[in-house]
Amino acid sequence: MITANQLRAARALLNIDQRQTADLADLSVPTIQRMEASDGVIRGNVDSLMKLVSALENAGIELINPGVASSAGGRGVRLREHVTKPKMKNVKQSKPSSPRTLERTR
Repeated sequence: MITANQLRAARALLNIDQRQTADLADLSVPTIQRMEASDGVIRGNVDSLMKLVSALENAGIELINPGVASSAGGRGVRLREHVTKPKMKNVKQSKPSSPRTLERTR
């Protein structure tokens, strides 16, 4: 089993984008996009899922299921169960600078 969050975390740890992930797994970019857009466990063609998991494991990713310890140690990402979504602060975006302001700062 692999979740959409695990897939995104794996890509982040490997520092690769969706296209590179698709190339590693011999899948299409839209397939990777659909997988990442899933809610929870990725559902799809078994062959595609096996290709994805195998490619990630070959790249050094160890998928850790809930309640299971990491067998090899190393870095990883795990979300504790029953965690509420964090509250995001409203961040005010600064207004774009006018061309005059940019000229004065040069």
